[in-house]
Amino acid sequence: MREFDASYARGTGERVSLSGFLDKSRTVAGAGFSRWMVPPAALAIHLSIGQAYAFSVFNLPMTRLVGINHSAPGDWKLTTLGWIFSIAIVFLGLSAAAAGRWVEEAGPRKAMFTAACCFGGGFCVSAIGVKVHDIWLTYLGYGVIGGCGLGIGYISPVRTLLLWFPDRPGMATGMAIMGFGGGALIGAPLAFALLSHFATPASAGVAQTFVAMGAIYFVMMMFGAFLVRIPAPEWRPAGYVPPTEHRRLVTAANVAVDEAIKTPQFYLIWIVLCLNVTAGIGVLGQASAMSQEMFPGVISAAAAAGFVGLLSLFNMAGRFCWSTLSDYIGRKNTYTIYFLLGIALYALVPFTAKMGSVALFVLGYGIIMSMYGGGFAAIPAYLRDLFGTMQVGAIHGRVLTAWSVAGVLGPVMVNYIRQYEIDHGVAHADAYTVTMRLMAALLAIGLLCNLAVREVDARHHVEEAAA
Repeated sequence: MREFDASYARGTGERVSLSGFLDKSRTVAGAGFSRWMVPPAALAIHLSIGQAYAFSVFNLPMTRLVGINHSAPGDWKLTTLGWIFSIAIVFLGLSAAAAGRWVEEAGPRKAMFTAACCFGGGFCVSAIGVKVHDIWLTYLGYGVIGGCGLGIGYISPVRTLLLWFPDRPGMATGMAIMGFGGGALIGAPLAFALLSHFATPASAGVAQTFVAMGAIYFVMMMFGAFLVRIPAPEWRPAGYVPPTEHRRLVTAANVAVDEAIKTPQFYLIWIVLCLNVTAGIGVLGQASAMSQEMFPGVISAAAAAGFVGLLSLFNMAGRFCWSTLSDYIGRKNTYTIYFLLGIALYALVPFTAKMGSVALFVLGYGIIMSMYGGGFAAIPAYLRDLFGTMQVGAIHGRVLTAWSVAGVLGPVMVNYIRQYEIDHGVAHADAYTVTMRLMAALLAIGLLCNLAVREVDARHHVEEAAA
């Protein structure tokens, strides 16, 4: 295998193979390494894979691949295209669950490299699917291969950040996972610009845009892979005192992943995440088309892309702000706020379209997206509080299967209930009202599950099992 100079990473003059450079042992930080170098590495990964939240920008152009300027016989329908995003989220959860232990054993650098290959390669395979107009190849590319890149990339920096920031776990995971929420802030305008650049009278420019974005995101993710480091086993931040007893559901003990899935806490958290994500992802996956249909003639395609980007900004900010707040008020209290406020907003925001108020519509969904993103960011810290740090990455991967379920449930509810309403004579602008009320009901169930969370019984602790 071709070798290259890795002395900048090792502080030596040795030359190592690519496989050697990716090895976990070569990512251990040396003396004097600043832990604040790790969040940019995590952000490079999450800002890239967070492009998934901007995939709705492609939905309408991909319904015109044959007709170019309008949908024609043979063109794909929105309900067909909605499955691309859903499949990607399904494989995000499945790959995160399956690869959780491997990520911890292989280390963050090798995991990030693998994620970059899958995510960038998935774009390229989907480009071929678009070019030959084969929806199944498109599903395979962005949905399956790209989805695996999403899952592996998503969990790759989480445990590393928790190890570097044991004193502020909510803030640490918020710094990384806010990148996933902010991915659409880059992905939406980038996709819109590339589509405009590659579009011709004979092509919508989708295939070329997929190839370009695959290459761009591969480079971004490799930057994160080269930058990331893990702390030495004995490293602790200055002045840090580990917790010695339960406080706000925070434990000093550890629970193995196989034992964690035997606890009621695991399943309560799973349901909490699933319902919170279902409510938000259905809106986010269809945000571009929804905004244009609820405000016909007011919100253009370009403005809708901007709306997706703005939601990404709220999503991104919420991941950092809410998760940081959770370090002070506790994870359980934070989720209680998400659900109570979310119920009210989902029930009321559809009326903003009837009022004709774009500002209130955007603000309402912006707050919803901030809590949706905050829910993702606080989950790793919630799991760390309940199960300890020993195998929190693997446990997090298992919990992310809830995202897989929600990734299908949310968009399917929005897309198919919308179509049902339209088929029965409901105006496009009013076709989302029933769905939003149903989302509010799901959040009410999530609230009850969150309130039921208690400390993990000591019999599940590794120390108890070892004794």
